[in-house]
Amino acid sequence: MSQNTHYPTYRYVILAAFMMITVAIEIQWLTHAAVARPAELFYEGQFNPDSFLNIDFLALIYMVAFLVMSFPASYVIDTYGIRTGLAIGAVMLALFSLVKAAFASSFTGVVIAQTGLAIAQPFILNGVTAVTARWFPLYERGMAAGLLALAQYIGIIIAMLATPLLVGSDPSEPEYGTGFGKMLWIYGIISVVAAHLSLLLIRNREPRNGEEENNRYTFGRGIRHILLNRDMRITMFLFLIGLGIFNAISSMTDSIAERAGVEDSDGLIGGVMLIGGIIGAVVIPTLSDRYKRRKPFLVICIAGMLPAVAALAFAGELAGDPETIYRISLVASFTLGFFVMSAGPLGFQYAAEISYPAPESTSQGILLWVGQLTGMIFVAGMSIRENQFLGLFMNLFVVLAILSLVAVFILRESTFMENNFQKSNK
Repeated sequence: MSQNTHYPTYRYVILAAFMMITVAIEIQWLTHAAVARPAELFYEGQFNPDSFLNIDFLALIYMVAFLVMSFPASYVIDTYGIRTGLAIGAVMLALFSLVKAAFASSFTGVVIAQTGLAIAQPFILNGVTAVTARWFPLYERGMAAGLLALAQYIGIIIAMLATPLLVGSDPSEPEYGTGFGKMLWIYGIISVVAAHLSLLLIRNREPRNGEEENNRYTFGRGIRHILLNRDMRITMFLFLIGLGIFNAISSMTDSIAERAGVEDSDGLIGGVMLIGGIIGAVVIPTLSDRYKRRKPFLVICIAGMLPAVAALAFAGELAGDPETIYRISLVASFTLGFFVMSAGPLGFQYAAEISYPAPESTSQGILLWVGQLTGMIFVAGMSIRENQFLGLFMNLFVVLAILSLVAVFILRESTFMENNFQKSNK
């Protein structure tokens, strides 16, 4: 029997619709991050730059909301189905993206809308492995998870590159910082269209006799099963370190470049990290599907992360002149993005397989939660007293990357693929 027998071609429509709404929610995350200085001018007098509720809060609220809402979102997806969870996220995305555009000139209105969008995010992102498990054959799931991760990176790149062009980020231009309303309406319309299409196109797919979706654990029992699983605990440690390091470095790219001696990175160091991640998110999970192995590729990802983190930490000591430091930082950033951002979707799929029959969105939600938690802790520590401890944290990251490399070697290979391949051919 062919392994693709029970998987209709409509799965690619599901994948495309899910990618569109993922792009939209990630664009909304960073609408103000790339234009922080024009935003401070635009909202001048509406907030205290030294208070917690400042421009940076608009991006930070996504991380805070994820920590609070990740488990409730996973519960809804696991208990009531992918479509129900996605519908909550899609409706909130459409509603609050329009609120954000309508109140573009009010900082308070933007904060309220951004909070609603932040709550919507886990209802969308936590459904990734649930979609791949229910709609895709086993040997396409890594590829599908990689493409959904790719959608996140595309959304980030659009926000980082298109926003300055729409808003006006050149202080010498008369339109400097005046285009926030136009930018937010464009992104709002994109979000409404993506949300509408996802509601029209994305469906639940019920378990059928003979497929691995049968006999699923409930949400609570699934969490207990995951926490008692030895390989899942190791995977959680890998995400605690790897995703936390990536979130911290990507948030502090310019400060890290400044510490290394790079006078002006022009945002390129962060940009090549995303480019590396886009390539890696497609290549590594697809190779994992092809060779029917997860562990060797997770080892490759962690092994690739170590020299990249070390190069970023010690670039200033490896070379004396700024041009060489800049080149080392670019290569290291690309390498970090390629391996760490591809480890994400691969790790989600591995976790879904080794924690079966726990629900997929529960295992993914836990991994995202631990990575967000440490990312916030690392960023907070790195930025204390005007980045006084940034160097200490970069050195710590090298040590933690070494520990991660040791940990990934003691993972056991997922037997889920081999067992289900044998069943499908009986």
